[in-house]
Amino acid sequence: MSETSPKSSALTRETILAALSSLSEELGRRGVIGEICLFGGTVMVLAFNARVSTKDVDAIFLPAEITRESARRVGEDLQLSPDWLNDGVKGFVSRRHETTAGNLPLFPNLRLTMPVPEYPLAMKCMAARVGGLAGEASDVPDITFLIRQLGLKEAVAVLDIVGQYYPKERIPVKTQYLVEGLFEEGVAS
Repeated sequence: MSETSPKSSALTRETILAALSSLSEELGRRGVIGEICLFGGTVMVLAFNARVSTKDVDAIFLPAEITRESARRVGEDLQLSPDWLNDGVKGFVSRRHETTAGNLPLFPNLRLTMPVPEYPLAMKCMAARVGGLAGEASDVPDITFLIRQLGLKEAVAVLDIVGQYYPKERIPVKTQYLVEGLFEEGVAS
């Protein structure tokens, strides 16, 4: 049983690991080895221990339909949201991306990878959600954490990384203002 309440929206490290372990078992029963590239909050929780929980597991996975069906079954068993594992992130994936298996758990029927740290930094900067109201998502804590993790000392270095993954003309002005503001306020130093 999951540590979250039924249909809870907060997935802790323990809940995610239990769900991925169950997914690995389910795929094994079907004779399938699944591949999942994790993104977003899940990477921040599992690989970096940068936060306690995330609302869902954003990922790109193969084989897509079998993994999706197996995840639905696991979600029902663990009383998770039906879309606890989802591939909505695929619409935001850059054409240029590098992945690694570093700092991720191992499962017998599930190969996990994640982007190198520069890539989630670029993705978070492109989204540039600042929250503000109760319940609104904010990318600021993750951006700040990744800037520090990568040892970046100035806004231009962050924006150069964003430009490596996304065309410079597509980088929103709000991204530039957010990143510059983090350094001006000393938050990212």
